Amino acid sequence: MMTTAKMAETAYGAQSAAARTPRGTEYAVFSQVTRRMKAAAEKGRTGFPALAEALHENRKLWTTLAVNVADEANALPQDLRARLFYLAEFTFHHTSRVLAREADVRPLIEINAAVMRGLLGQTPAQPAETAEPATRPGVVR
Repeated sequence: MMTTAKMAETAYGAQSAAARTPRGTEYAVFSQVTRRMKAAAEKGRTGFPALAEALHENRKLWTTLAVNVADEANALPQDLRARLFYLAEFTFHHTSRVLAREADVRPLIEINAAVMRGLLGQTPAQPAETAEPATRPGVVR
């Protein structure tokens, strides 16, 4: 049985996604992945499997971003491209440490939130939708 919400998503989902700007789509992907990491981290030890899945999705997102900013045809300023590539490298390394339960997930959440603020054209003092740092430590032991 299809719920009303599912029917609306089926009917309107493709159209609303098509109407999004590339920047809006990037924001939506970062927002979804960041929410998943935060929710899993807040569950503590029992949320580790969900955290591992969210970290995998975050790593895929940053891999795509790194490939895009490494492309010479990318229209972003060289300095911004270099900073994003560095953040991708940090994200890969830190994700491995989180998965080994040697580090906290909060820096990854905060990096994603900073990118989201940038996509919205906000300054660091303005919070993005899911930009609030995790309220509990994200190290799952």
